[in-house]
Amino acid sequence: TSSSGGSSRAASVHHHRVGLATGGATTTLGARRRPGARARAVATPRSQPSIDEMDMDPEHVQFASMDELDHSSSMDCKDGVCSMDIDAITAPVMADMEQMRMNLRDIVGRKNPLLLAAADQIFGAGGKRLRPVLVFLVARSTAQLMDMPEITDRQRRLAEITEMIHTASLVHDDVLDDCDTRRGAQTIHTLYGTRVAILAGDFLFAQSSWYLANLDNLEVIKLISQVIADFADGEISQAGALFNCDVTLEGYLEKSHNKTASLIAASCKSAAVFSEVSEDIKVDMYEYGKHLGLAFQVVDDILDFTQTEEQLGKPQGQDLASGNLTAPTIFALRRDASLRALVESQFKTEGDLEKAIAIVNEVGIEDARTLAREEADMALAALKGLPEGEAKQSLVDMVQYILERIY
Repeated sequence: TSSSGGSSRAASVHHHRVGLATGGATTTLGARRRPGARARAVATPRSQPSIDEMDMDPEHVQFASMDELDHSSSMDCKDGVCSMDIDAITAPVMADMEQMRMNLRDIVGRKNPLLLAAADQIFGAGGKRLRPVLVFLVARSTAQLMDMPEITDRQRRLAEITEMIHTASLVHDDVLDDCDTRRGAQTIHTLYGTRVAILAGDFLFAQSSWYLANLDNLEVIKLISQVIADFADGEISQAGALFNCDVTLEGYLEKSHNKTASLIAASCKSAAVFSEVSEDIKVDMYEYGKHLGLAFQVVDDILDFTQTEEQLGKPQGQDLASGNLTAPTIFALRRDASLRALVESQFKTEGDLEKAIAIVNEVGIEDARTLAREEADMALAALKGLPEGEAKQSLVDMVQYILERIY
């Protein structure tokens, strides 16, 4: 794991602070709300095509975004309304994002007609794509700090690399987990088979590695290379701890760092590197990405219990059912001894899983919310060195947007 900020990650386990503050200003979660957009992704029923057919009909399927920052039902705030408008948050970099999306789709489809339909799913229209959005926001804010007239081509390429690595990890994760749907839409391996899914993921990892090497910056190469190692570490640690009721919160945060926060942290710091900022600003950008990523993961794990199957696009409590014990379950195990027996039996008796989910909802959610708020707090504190402006405000608002999902 990257060495930056390890002690603060451990500290987050023990010191729970309520509220969001950056400088002297406090962000209020109970702010005025306005209706948020609701959109549901659907997949048109079809038989699985052969590989030879893949490049012939990419428009036959409506795909959900493979990222989390979209207006899918899984991102709805309480009662379908949010005080934060994600379109307003991402507005300062939307032109950057559209250019990136077209570049990525062309990269996959032009070089590999075999993967054209998969490329249409992976990089088609829709979705806000958290990681490259953050790359562009950090790039623009640090460029403002350094009086740069525009962000650099290397920062644009970095955003593409970040999205390719993230998407490759999702494609492979869905194969490992034998996941039929993601965010309510069919996954690549469900539609086109495991062979195509593995090839698509491998190609994206390989292409991102080539682009990374051509950035010609050893500091960034080391940062992003560590991310890929962290992905593997996270998957291995998760697989080795299934149904283990003795898993610690520290272990959970370490796994969450490796699987989720590492890429966000490294990409934020790398964007700052290309603005040639001071070392303390680079560290701050790493800390922002790390704690934002951890808050995001904790929130996602809370929603796995609190949202309906329709909202989630998958069965409620799926992580728990598979033995992956997340923050709400870890906290609930401390408060209700009966949960341990249910988990260790791997829910063999009918109704056991439903009982376990009910226990977690009753005694595990509030502690997890506190942990998410604390991680968000630390993310906001890391923005102290950036100049005021649209990009910084969007980085602040992104934190509240993520937290708002659990209220």
